[in-house]
Amino acid sequence: MGLTTGAEATRVRRAPMNDPLEFQVRGYHITLRDSEAATVLLDCKEV
Repeated sequence: MGLTTGAEATRVRRAPMNDPLEFQVRGYHITLRDSEAATVLLDCKEV
């Protein structure tokens, strides 16, 4: 899927009804439902 340990992810956008979310990971765009995204563990860094 592209979401592996050490991969950096950026949230690109959220759909108008708040589901799904679009992320950019390693140059690819990945779309996840809220329920799927809730299972992903992230370390967030300040921008």
